[in-house]
Amino acid sequence: MQRRSLAALAPAAALALGALLGAPPALAQPKTLRIVAHADLKILDPTFTTAYISRNFGYMVYDTLFAQDARSQPKPQMVEKYTASKDGLAWTFTLRPGLKFSDGSAVTTADVVASLQRWGGRDSIGRAMGNAGAQWKAVDARTFTLTLKEPFGMVLEGLAKPSGFPAVIMPERLAKLPTTSPLAEAIGSGPFVFKRDEWVPGNKAVFVKNPNYVARSEPPSGLAGSKQPHFDRVEWLYLPDANSATAALKKGEVDYIEQLPPDYINPLRQDPHVKVKPAGFYQGFIVMNQLHPPFNNPKARQALAHAVSQEKFMAAMGYPLDMRMTYCASYFICGGPNETAAGAEPFRKPDLAKAKQLLAESGYKGEKVVVLVPSDVTYLNAEGLMIVQAMRSIGMNVDAQNMDWASIGARRAKKDAPAAGGWNVYVTVAGQFDVDSPITNAYLSAACGTSLPGWPCDKPLDELRTAWLKETNPAKRRQLLDAFQQRAYEAVPYVNAGQYSPAFAARADLKGLDKMWNGMPTVWMLDR
Repeated sequence: MQRRSLAALAPAAALALGALLGAPPALAQPKTLRIVAHADLKILDPTFTTAYISRNFGYMVYDTLFAQDARSQPKPQMVEKYTASKDGLAWTFTLRPGLKFSDGSAVTTADVVASLQRWGGRDSIGRAMGNAGAQWKAVDARTFTLTLKEPFGMVLEGLAKPSGFPAVIMPERLAKLPTTSPLAEAIGSGPFVFKRDEWVPGNKAVFVKNPNYVARSEPPSGLAGSKQPHFDRVEWLYLPDANSATAALKKGEVDYIEQLPPDYINPLRQDPHVKVKPAGFYQGFIVMNQLHPPFNNPKARQALAHAVSQEKFMAAMGYPLDMRMTYCASYFICGGPNETAAGAEPFRKPDLAKAKQLLAESGYKGEKVVVLVPSDVTYLNAEGLMIVQAMRSIGMNVDAQNMDWASIGARRAKKDAPAAGGWNVYVTVAGQFDVDSPITNAYLSAACGTSLPGWPCDKPLDELRTAWLKETNPAKRRQLLDAFQQRAYEAVPYVNAGQYSPAFAARADLKGLDKMWNGMPTVWMLDR
């Protein structure tokens, strides 16, 4: 790819950034952290979408009852203490004293119960907990209970789930609003307040310290512990031009690039004023709309799986060799505790002849297939272009529609037919915590009518998922895990495009970079 030099772009980048930030005040400025966000912020509701930009927004504004620490263990966050009966069917929780929302109102258990009921209707673990008979009840302003009809081994893990619909706590009046559209108001008890009056969609989102935030006494670890910010103000800047973003970082005009474009990783590794660090493990996802032809037929989905070369996809996305895998057989993170190769062997190498055969057997006759291709995120753009190429290689009539990632995030929720503004295929990526088990990987949910965009519906897969969740014997659980993945390769809820490690880049004078966890921008850990 031909690019203009950073030196040539630096003046333009400075002008663009100056316009974005506005003129500096004459008096003392607040201590400000400027972050180049990986996408434009459009949806303020982390309970409505799994888009990481909205999830990250959630952790700026909201807090959770429990949170995962740096060892991925659930720790109390808004909760002061809790107890559980020996049979695991009765739980009692007590909130920490003095918790307040950013508007100054007290956090009560009425807010907690309403928030958990909202979460339980959206999240995979929340729904599984509901299937186990979960009932939340407020006892008094600080005490609430959970009762179950059958044991559920992931209560704390669910409440501490870091991504893909985290269980954030919001005021009761917001939690009880319909989940059919995203919340437009954001009031939480987290470390920051969203400055809606300074929000410029497509340009900038601003956060300031929450004066009502009540921090824990423990030091920050992962998403747990104190989140007391060191910066008075955090600005998320949307700079889709990578040259401008990296030029601004090199000049110190921004402090942090959340997701560094792959082809900038090695050059910035040579800059003594910049630190480049891996940001966890990710997998690429190719998501098919299973409500409409051709991908309502599993043979068409299997055909696409046979057409994908993980090695070519990862190479096209541009990550250095030391940050990508040649092949990952698992629907879960390779190298993680649930890695398995069950069912993967027929798909290990691309087989275009087999793909064409299955596509023909599915009844596909050359109808137009709409693929949403991200235009503003370089690695997602490459992933999108690769799937367009793979689909055309097996004879599909592809209508590739380019748009920014935020627009794809909104459009993928539409269930309309592709010809009526819907879609057939889009690409995305997911981090380790959204991939590494049958229950946390929401895209493997095949519970009919309740799954994510793509809307897979496969009763055998859903039953295996439930059985895995309930099983406590480690050996039997492993057998169920293998059986689950075996069925996943038959039903193909989505196609794994490969595994890699992304990177973030930051000014070397920032403190706390080594504490950043699994690629999440835990900005309260940073200082200068």
